[in-house]
Amino acid sequence: MSDVRVIIQRDSEREERVVATGTTTADLFSGDRSIVAVRVAGQLKDLAYQPAEGDEIEPVEITSKDGLDILRHSTAHVMAQAVQELFPEAKLGIGPPIKDGFYYDFDVETPFHPDDLKRIEKKMQEIQKRGQRFSRRVVTDDEAREELSAEPYKLELIGLKGSAADAAEGASAEVGAGELTIYDNLDAKSGELCWKDLCRGPHLPTTRNIPAFKLMRSAAAYWRGSEKNPQLQRIYGTAWPTKDELKAYLDFLAEAEKRDHRKLGAELDLFSFPDELGSGLAVFHPKGGVIRKEMEEYSRKRHEESGYEFVNTPHITKARLFETSGHLPHYMDGMFPPMEFEGQDYYLKAMNCPMHNLIFRARGRSYRELPLRLFEFGTVYRYEKSGVVHGLTRARGFTQDDSHIYCTKEQMADELDNLLTFVLNLLRDYGLSDFYLELSTRDDSDKFIGGPEQWEEATEELRKAAEKQGLELVMDPGGAAFYGPKISVQARDAIGRTWQMSTIQVDFNQPERFELEYTAADGSRQQPVMIHRALFGSIERFFAVLLEHYAGAFPVWLAPVQAVGIPIGDTHVPYLEEFAARAKAKGLRMEVDSSSDRMQKKIRNAQKSKIPFMVIVGDEDVAGNAVSFRYRDGSQKNGIPIDEALAEIADAVERRIQV
Repeated sequence: MSDVRVIIQRDSEREERVVATGTTTADLFSGDRSIVAVRVAGQLKDLAYQPAEGDEIEPVEITSKDGLDILRHSTAHVMAQAVQELFPEAKLGIGPPIKDGFYYDFDVETPFHPDDLKRIEKKMQEIQKRGQRFSRRVVTDDEAREELSAEPYKLELIGLKGSAADAAEGASAEVGAGELTIYDNLDAKSGELCWKDLCRGPHLPTTRNIPAFKLMRSAAAYWRGSEKNPQLQRIYGTAWPTKDELKAYLDFLAEAEKRDHRKLGAELDLFSFPDELGSGLAVFHPKGGVIRKEMEEYSRKRHEESGYEFVNTPHITKARLFETSGHLPHYMDGMFPPMEFEGQDYYLKAMNCPMHNLIFRARGRSYRELPLRLFEFGTVYRYEKSGVVHGLTRARGFTQDDSHIYCTKEQMADELDNLLTFVLNLLRDYGLSDFYLELSTRDDSDKFIGGPEQWEEATEELRKAAEKQGLELVMDPGGAAFYGPKISVQARDAIGRTWQMSTIQVDFNQPERFELEYTAADGSRQQPVMIHRALFGSIERFFAVLLEHYAGAFPVWLAPVQAVGIPIGDTHVPYLEEFAARAKAKGLRMEVDSSSDRMQKKIRNAQKSKIPFMVIVGDEDVAGNAVSFRYRDGSQKNGIPIDEALAEIADAVERRIQV
């Protein structure tokens, strides 16, 4: 038996080994249970892989991103096996790993019930304990069709093959452009086949390598994401390297559920989604309207201070506008169908930028006017599929705080630098402070328009602006808009979740398409650079992010009711009403609870409403021309002179602090 020479690559360390032919990578890392796969020449391989001469082998730990994906995809296979053992008629869809977990789609006669999930999870535990081996097998297309003849959705994926990843979300976990493989689940002792699935892999060595998992919920999902296709049943689950990590994740989900903006929106009477309007279309109630108004007014003030000019544009337009901008051929699936009127197609506005271009083009422009910063609270409408609509964070109608800056090429670097600083400081004013930046660039896809030289220049200027902020910069190849590269501000909230906030995009293409020009200092006609910028993304989405970040307990300046007067007895109501009148005269939002409820009930009501200041008054307070404060955390301060009490509330508003 001959030997082969391999190189073990761990971070910056390289170790050369000579091993016998037939040695597996599992043998190379024997005893290290944290290693679940390897990477060879950029390709992930199972631990059953036998190295060839000169292979450079990089171990993949279960805690890495690839390792977690392998763990979760392996668990998805175990779940699918359990489902088919319990529901033999179930047909298999797709089962990829996703962020923090996995799912698998099934075609079954009746939707899964929560009790079904308990049975499936119990069966999964049995399979896990059996230690079945995941065994990879290469097959031809015809062999795959024969073996999976009873699985119509798998047959469809085989037919799509190289284009399957584009045709169905998650399909890349099953079918690639190259060879087809089937993974067999084999009995640990006898080697008999227990179950099999079309899959690219890799997988864990055995089901015993799955440390901790839990099924979460089931939901309906259309095959390949299209409402024209059959509706399948999707089961979501999660899997983690340790039971402690699973518990921490479940605790995190419990906290996130408490903060769910849809739940808090109803509890705090902020907004609702009436069926009569349609999915993804919200109405804001008076208290929600107060918060939204404060958000908008502060943003408007800061923009005015920074030299922005406010504009307004209509909600519908002729189709030709979006043909000129390039949105219709590139973005039609995200737009509502056209309305025919006077022999022409009209579209609901899905974005504001084309209309801002018309404002720029409405008259001649001089270099002396640049940079020209146009800003609009512009409501847009996008056709989001019903399966992805989610409260205010993924809506069909929403208002963007949309800005488009027109500048010279010479001004672009400074404008991007100032713009990113402005964006980050304004987000900090709303209480977010933990950021990183993401730079989205183009790839070789034909979805991108414009020349590579323009893209390269724009990308480099964005990179420089990002690096000046001293924040982590993450690359996102291929994630750019079709017309130009972008920087996204990613913000972490109070429980560590990441939300995409502001986006800044450089665009050389729309100015060319709209023939935008300005007169340069030398009298020549020049094309401006266009910068797209949405600070909140949308007001609705930002509202939801803040609502969840603060768990409904907004800082005083945003709270719909900043203070509530709670009398100890009815005789103290007039005194509190006089205090409230003085507070309102200072622009503060205060109410007096003069209901017949007992004082303790009034305090509980104020706590449920998450009101920052409870102003409590009894005989001693009246006698001392003072009030007492009870704060949201239950602490109390007594005998505060009226002027000091009013000043404390006003100061909290002025400094935008949390109490």
